[in-house]
Amino acid sequence: MKYRTLPGTDLSVSEVGFGVWSVATKWWGVTDVEFGKKLLRSAYDDYGITFFDTADVYGNGLGETILKDALGDIRDKVVLATKFGYDIYNLPGERQGHSELPQNWSPEHIRYALEQSLTRMGTDYVDFYQLHNPRMEAVLSEEIHDTLKQLQKEGKIRYFGAAMGPDIGWEDESIAALKRPDYAAIQIINNIVEQDPARNVIPVADAEKRALIVRVPHASGLLDGTYDPDKHFDKNDHRSHRPTNWMQAGVDVVREMKEKGLFGGDERTIGQLAIQFSLYQPSIVTVLPNITSEANLKEFALASEVKPLTKEEYDTIVGLWTGGYDERLKQHMSNTQTKPTPVLQK
Repeated sequence: MKYRTLPGTDLSVSEVGFGVWSVATKWWGVTDVEFGKKLLRSAYDDYGITFFDTADVYGNGLGETILKDALGDIRDKVVLATKFGYDIYNLPGERQGHSELPQNWSPEHIRYALEQSLTRMGTDYVDFYQLHNPRMEAVLSEEIHDTLKQLQKEGKIRYFGAAMGPDIGWEDESIAALKRPDYAAIQIINNIVEQDPARNVIPVADAEKRALIVRVPHASGLLDGTYDPDKHFDKNDHRSHRPTNWMQAGVDVVREMKEKGLFGGDERTIGQLAIQFSLYQPSIVTVLPNITSEANLKEFALASEVKPLTKEEYDTIVGLWTGGYDERLKQHMSNTQTKPTPVLQK
């Protein structure tokens, strides 16, 4: 495993991180909590993964307690990131499906949410604390910024930033956050078949000397070899919310990349190629694949060690997008008879 440091901080993180949502929710088919703990511990012990990204909303706290159980005895050896902003404490009932919850950005809620997260994770501090899917008003809020700075001064958080979403997009918010004082990093979606708006965000991160964290590198299974056009996912599975026509369109680019020799053989798998696509950018310090099995834990972790992308290979992949693949996706989507269900991508 290779490691990168967030500019302007002393936080060193593994190039491949672990997005805890895959083992703390039912969205990816992992329902055995003990198995989830095993994967989390193996990530550190066997593959050198040190960056673990979770949120208070994942499993209504399970995404944090599972870290305490799996990694509590090595707290000083790992970097723990969590998120805040969704009000999971005043809901009338259990969360339904992938719908977005109400947000609360008051200083009182931020402090309360942090204390609950610290208790669940069994720690005195969070390494990286993130606004969870903030709109522009929250990104620019001086009240939120001052609250986070005070929590940092108190030693309860080391650094802070934002995770942008819930789905693809949020370019303006991402750029604004990168230009805000004291934001150490932001988290965005970026992958081979969803290159916008990351293509416009990455140069800003470079210019501002800020870090990016990438999630959904495999486009919900399209780029890790698991997508089966004939398979129907359970309605609780995150992949069931991806438009079928969009997924089928993505098969085209996977085939083209294989024909061009970008993956396969002994050099790299399609899943490793997808991770290396983001790691090609120096400002992207870590990538969060969806880890659901021992096999893909090993495959994805080793993406940090296999042959890196050359400039020619990277340019070829970008060319597939800018050369018309994005337009082909739009054409496939225009043929969809009904609007797809909005998907919460973290």
